[in-house]
Amino acid sequence: MRISKRFTLAASAAVIALFASSAMAEGEKIVIGTEGAYPPFNNLESDGTLTGFDVDIAKALCEEMKAECTFVTQDWDGIIPALIAKKFDAIVASMSITAERKEKVDFSKKYYNTPPAIIVPKDSEIKEATPEALAGKALGAQGSTTHSNYAQAHMKDADVKMYPTADEYKLDIANGRIDAAIDDVVVLSEWLKTDAGACCKLLGTLPIDPVINGEGAGIAVRKGETALADKFTAAIAAIRASGKYQEINAKYFPFDVYGD
Repeated sequence: MRISKRFTLAASAAVIALFASSAMAEGEKIVIGTEGAYPPFNNLESDGTLTGFDVDIAKALCEEMKAECTFVTQDWDGIIPALIAKKFDAIVASMSITAERKEKVDFSKKYYNTPPAIIVPKDSEIKEATPEALAGKALGAQGSTTHSNYAQAHMKDADVKMYPTADEYKLDIANGRIDAAIDDVVVLSEWLKTDAGACCKLLGTLPIDPVINGEGAGIAVRKGETALADKFTAAIAAIRASGKYQEINAKYFPFDVYGD
């Protein structure tokens, strides 16, 4: 588990500089915020490096835009306030594009879109990923996410427990302190492949709620900075057309996470 690692390394390795290529030295400087605690999309490794689909996509976008990018790790519940406070210029952290968030920030178009899902311990008596089956059960979710919002809206009879990071609900379900957890299907599926996730199984995916789940994961920028958002959108289209997106996708997933 990465609970202690996430917090101990965040201070010592909060800022990780990268240059997509030497040709970008004269390019635009962009500081990108990410969480670093949401594998396989973004993760702060034990040596202080950032890895994951979000990070590789961000690097590819910076290269496409000929921009010089610096990455900053930020706890999820403070990531939008930190963007607004100008601690960084953009968020690339699997942030779903929702109407509520659009009131605070602007977004690029999506760069991926996957549904939420439910996991339970392998010996669980819960047989279906439905509100009825989860009624009265302790359901873990990372707070301030579309998944916690989904649980509160659609699993009203469940005891929804909020966690600061995904690591913490994973620890609790592995140790029998909660009955189930909700998150992105890819995040859960990848965790189930690890030794830490051997406790549990995927119960099923959930129907996407367009209001809560939004339009997919996009890149957030400060309100009014639409020119930067548009640059990211154009770069997403460019790496999709060039095949670079598919190359990164194949590194992490056996299917296209871009979605419909």
